[in-house]
Amino acid sequence: MALHCGKTCRQYLLHLAHDSVDFRLPELKALLALRGRQCDPSEAFREKSPFWRLCGLLEEDVRSVMSRTVCGKSAFELWGHGRTAAELKSSLLEYPIEKMTPFLQEESTYKINVYTFNKTLLFKDRIEKIDALGFLPFKGKVSLKDPDHIFCLLEDYGLDPNDIPEEPFHIYFGRWVADGQRELIRSHSVKKRHFIGNTSMDAGLSFIMANHAKVKAHDLVYDPFVGTGSLLVACSHFGAYVCGTDIDYNTIHGVGKASRKNQKWRGPDENIRANLRQYGTESFYVDVMVSDASKPVWRKGALFDAIITDPPYGIRESTRRTGSHKEIVSPPEDFSGESHVPVSMAYHLSDIFADLLNFAAHHLVMGGRLVYWLPIYRPEYCEEMVPLHPCLSVISNCEQTLSSHTSRRLITMEKIKEPEKSDVLAHLADSRFSPYQGHNSFREKYFSGITKKNGKGTQESCVYLWLR
Repeated sequence: MALHCGKTCRQYLLHLAHDSVDFRLPELKALLALRGRQCDPSEAFREKSPFWRLCGLLEEDVRSVMSRTVCGKSAFELWGHGRTAAELKSSLLEYPIEKMTPFLQEESTYKINVYTFNKTLLFKDRIEKIDALGFLPFKGKVSLKDPDHIFCLLEDYGLDPNDIPEEPFHIYFGRWVADGQRELIRSHSVKKRHFIGNTSMDAGLSFIMANHAKVKAHDLVYDPFVGTGSLLVACSHFGAYVCGTDIDYNTIHGVGKASRKNQKWRGPDENIRANLRQYGTESFYVDVMVSDASKPVWRKGALFDAIITDPPYGIRESTRRTGSHKEIVSPPEDFSGESHVPVSMAYHLSDIFADLLNFAAHHLVMGGRLVYWLPIYRPEYCEEMVPLHPCLSVISNCEQTLSSHTSRRLITMEKIKEPEKSDVLAHLADSRFSPYQGHNSFREKYFSGITKKNGKGTQESCVYLWLR
């Protein structure tokens, strides 16, 4: 994302939503990678800012990014910018007139919007700012309802709502190119979804995960802890074929108690396939099945373009796998009774992540991505807690804070080599590849934190609902 472009270089301004801040840059990098473009921050780049300047891109690249991003609000061809109105004017006068002319024709219509971040302007103040742009050679007619071209004046008043300056820190002016896909957060909200569960993933985060995984049309995507299929819904929206497994029979088959308020039992058509049907993507539904993530059920070889999942953390959903600590006695060969339903036993978080990474290493295509959530007890967090594998490279590590003492991190990994026999013993040669046992006590630490808070007479926010 180099900002040191010459005057002849076409620059673009990306206006970003100020939520999921930690996820924005990895999403942009992943979406540009789908176009074969790189995105490297410069020294002047401010990741927390709601405005990013991009150069070295084609308008088609920008439109492609905006057709998928849920972190970006709008993109503009940047004509000028500065710290003051005088600097903005000087910058605009230096912009090549031949790049402006196609959008300033006499037969065209246009309008100018004013957007301010962290400050609300009166209507008369907005009009004054628009009038101050009278030096630009607009020849067309103003049309507020259906203009041919839209221009925008954007002002950045900083990030502190308790210390808003009189004048903006930076001002931008440019031609609108495209809007992002923020509407997907509303249209795919779990509140309106046909089939949901206690831990159904938020729509916005589901699309962010799909973008981090570089999911594209005709990919095959797998979720080993599929639940009610929120991640499958997001991936199918981008044209990927989706499948998943889960150990919970009732969830996979859509039977049992409902998660909705004032509804006791699930209806006859509440299932994952119905969710995809609701959004018009049923044709991308492969299937889901009841399966234990700790037991191999897939044939050997690279099968999936992406693996996207949210493993259970033992808070709202138990971490379990099939098996028993008791001695298992095999039935006689002539046994003809009913099939045995195996009992379940604890499935430690450290084992869940070790199995998940090992599965991804064996079943992802080369360059395929694994995207998953890792629960963290914040006072003890360090990067050594993130599970590693010799065949997978960590691409990004983004934090979503849930409370004062807990968070979860969205880990994105990419397959860089095929597994070898020596990788089986990699944890013995390099401690970085050993499962971090501290994950196993996350449940106890989580509830101990709530107890401490309640003891002080304070309450944590409702973000606990995120935890599985």
